[in-house]
Amino acid sequence: MTASREGTSEVMATTLPPPVQHEEEKRERPYDGGGGFRNLVPANGDRRVVADPKGEPTRTGIWVALAAIAMTFAALSSALFVREGSSSSDWHHIVLPRILFFNTAALVASSIALEMARHRVAAFMRGQAPKRSAAMLWLNGTMLLGLVFVAGQYMAWLQLRAQGLYLPTNPNSSFFYLFTGVHVIHVLGGLGGLTRVMVLFSGRFGWRLRRSTLDATSYYWHFMGALWIYLLFLLWLKL
Repeated sequence: MTASREGTSEVMATTLPPPVQHEEEKRERPYDGGGGFRNLVPANGDRRVVADPKGEPTRTGIWVALAAIAMTFAALSSALFVREGSSSSDWHHIVLPRILFFNTAALVASSIALEMARHRVAAFMRGQAPKRSAAMLWLNGTMLLGLVFVAGQYMAWLQLRAQGLYLPTNPNSSFFYLFTGVHVIHVLGGLGGLTRVMVLFSGRFGWRLRRSTLDATSYYWHFMGALWIYLLFLLWLKL
């Protein structure tokens, strides 16, 4: 009886069909970069998608940096109000150079150009745009307008110097150079970030642009524009 059962088991073991492998398991899973432009690869397999496994830390870091910058200028603004309210008689109002308003327009236009660039980059990553040229054109425009702003700020300093107003001349000129100088330093940092975005997006060195990198750079640049509008109003009102 035992031998009969063993024989039956052997027959069943040899006649069982192999496990069915589902077609879904055979297919290659779609590429998922873990963030950024994930799941945007077109059906033809054009994998220009950006892998972004660490997108959230990047965005968190930029918000922390912007908060620190905001606190710095808040402290400088408080110092300006305190100094103006003192009883000292050396507070002499100055006439702001008119080129500052042109610089403001250039900086606002650069933010618009950067937003256009973001849309073009997204279209390229989705496979809706065959070439990078349109996105690169808007990125170059953003960079050019940013450089125009920096050059315009330098021209404003030259105009003040032509009026005999230097950093130690009076408290008003000191605050003007301080506010505009610190802001320009941060704008130069933003231009460095834009340069990095352009290099990564061009793909010349085999590196790939992450969406979080582009987003963080955009947030920073737009913040610089909003911060400058606030500073211009403050300088016009108090200096």
